[in-house]
Amino acid sequence: MDTASYANIRRMINSGYLPEADAVRIEEMLNYFHYDYPEPNGDEPFSVSTEISACPWNPDTKLLMIGMQAKQIDKSETKPSNLVFLIDVSGSMDEPDKLPLVKNAFLLLCEQLKDSDTVSIVTYAGEDRVVLEGEKGSDRQKIMNAIENLDAGGSTAGAMGIERAYAISEKYFKPEGNNRVILATDGDLNVGVTSEGALTKLIKKKKESGVFLSVLGFGTGNIKDNKMEALADNGNGNYSYIDSRYEARKVLVEELGGNFFTVAKDVKFQLEFNPEYIKGYRLIGYENRLMNDEDFEDDTKDGGEIGAGHRVTVLYEIVDKDSPMDIGNDLKYQNSTSKGSDEFLTVSIRYKEPDADTSKELNYPVKEDSVKKEMSDNMKFATAIAETGMLLRDSEYKKNSSYENVLELLDSISDIKSDRDKLEFMLLVNKIMDLNKDIKKE
Repeated sequence: MDTASYANIRRMINSGYLPEADAVRIEEMLNYFHYDYPEPNGDEPFSVSTEISACPWNPDTKLLMIGMQAKQIDKSETKPSNLVFLIDVSGSMDEPDKLPLVKNAFLLLCEQLKDSDTVSIVTYAGEDRVVLEGEKGSDRQKIMNAIENLDAGGSTAGAMGIERAYAISEKYFKPEGNNRVILATDGDLNVGVTSEGALTKLIKKKKESGVFLSVLGFGTGNIKDNKMEALADNGNGNYSYIDSRYEARKVLVEELGGNFFTVAKDVKFQLEFNPEYIKGYRLIGYENRLMNDEDFEDDTKDGGEIGAGHRVTVLYEIVDKDSPMDIGNDLKYQNSTSKGSDEFLTVSIRYKEPDADTSKELNYPVKEDSVKKEMSDNMKFATAIAETGMLLRDSEYKKNSSYENVLELLDSISDIKSDRDKLEFMLLVNKIMDLNKDIKKE
């Protein structure tokens, strides 16, 4: 699951301005943080938790939270990696928060290499260049020296670099390993294939080789956020935005397994609501990840990738049968025919093993025992994130939302101050309130 949007809007707010609505992707805000979900049982690649509680911004609706926890992988048991570092060294990267931070990030990653790993480095500016090819992870110093010696300059022929990186990755392909291109860029591709549509078409073709793609975004000003998200989503990978050494360590060291070691691919969620209990619903966020109902069972349709230890959080606002709310056109009608079941809904998940072409399906019925009078700390935090996202986007569904309500929710979480990232979010909400006050004064 991508997390770039949160890191990007955090940078904007800390720089003294509010983000544009399009930069606020609530699902990426939700999935930036850790939640306390149970570990999966047996051979299942993930566990699924559900919780239903009152909605704080609308008294006529409830919230449904779905939490997925992927299984952890013992680092000592991880398969060898075939990594290609694809690094943008064009002139636009010649800024303190770009290439120097890229170097820092990859040096941190080098510290995590296993002797059995293979590393190649491809750079691109006006043309692509192979800096290292097929180097063993045991020779970390040579790899780190090559990174240290990178300089920026020239135009940006990104597609040429992508072609070369995939060719090298296929050359050193490890059938039982982790094969991945890691692209570091500000997304400002301006030579050759440059449009988002053409680039995603190229990436879709390349992913058929079995090579995954991770995209690391850097810098400000001309950053092409939408282009980088599209590349990662279409390349069986993830997109992270890195604005500091701390963030680089979080993505490339602390969350290395989740970002680089896939436990399930083409993962798809489908919810079926029982109209005896639920008369309307809406998904919060995930606007650009929706798929047609018929695509759920179609193994040729691409889904998302779940990495080792990953957590995925999904929120729905639902209208139950006893609500006085007239759903009208505000929420999607649930037209299914009731089967007399005591289940509120069923969460169905299809996924493929990392090296498989045929999907498996798991089903998780949700009954009355998921309804809670008081939200868990997990749900309180996720709700605070969603409410903040709706306010930043000025959502038509925000109803009685306010930053004061968000802070009240956060204050009620018992361990909020023991988690650096969650405490930082709390401080960020205060900064947003201050920025809004300044805007009103002007």
